[in-house]
Amino acid sequence: MTELHVDGTRVATYVDTPELDIRLAPRPYLHPVRTLGGSVVTDELPQDHPWHLGVSVTMQDVDGVNVWGGRTYVRDQGYIWRDDHGRVISDGRTPLPGGFAEDLRWVDGGGRLLLREQRSVTARPAPRGWRLFFRYALAAPAQSEVTIGSPATNGRTGGAGYGGFFWRATEGEATAFTPSGGEPHGAVDPWLALSVEDAYTLIFTGLDGDDRWFARTGDYNGVCAALAWEDTLTIKPGVPLTREITVLVADGRLTRDEVAAVV
Repeated sequence: MTELHVDGTRVATYVDTPELDIRLAPRPYLHPVRTLGGSVVTDELPQDHPWHLGVSVTMQDVDGVNVWGGRTYVRDQGYIWRDDHGRVISDGRTPLPGGFAEDLRWVDGGGRLLLREQRSVTARPAPRGWRLFFRYALAAPAQSEVTIGSPATNGRTGGAGYGGFFWRATEGEATAFTPSGGEPHGAVDPWLALSVEDAYTLIFTGLDGDDRWFARTGDYNGVCAALAWEDTLTIKPGVPLTREITVLVADGRLTRDEVAAVV
């Protein structure tokens, strides 16, 4: 495990080699993540979706392999349990100011290489709290293209295009909002905020390409910078898919104007 600190305060723990059932798609993740005031803002292994692991990068369809965990959505059949789960393996980290860089392998259940990833995770002070910088680059491992998808690209309706950088937040009454004031789920706004109770507010930025915000409140609280909202995404050899998501972690419930002032 690796700890992230901001001005001497521990704000996050990085679990690099979780010992989990393959059906949960084991992968490195951040949990617990905390505000500077000490409020925990992530959940792991929740009863409703035990494959939700704090903060991670995860996809339900990587060339047909489920690296999200849980049941797989199959066109015309719905969610079913299949022996199709993969995992993400850390190949080691190097320190960076405020965090670390890491090389990872995405593999199927038999160890076949699906993707290589380069990742950097750092924490820095910010107005109203601290900011997490999470950059990742997914690369095809050989000369073949790799296709990534979601339940939506496999036929599920209702905005189920999840997959990518995913943050499972804690339980409680929650509100998600964007600068435009429109529906946050499926939005393309430059930022999305999630407030849970009066304890904390998370402000997400970093959409790129055709990405959209996947936002859940109520049944569970979570935000994903979704890569395959409606269409599959192809990673070509020599052209990594790169994203940098930043998340401002603030104590208390911030208004839209307060969020806009610190983004």
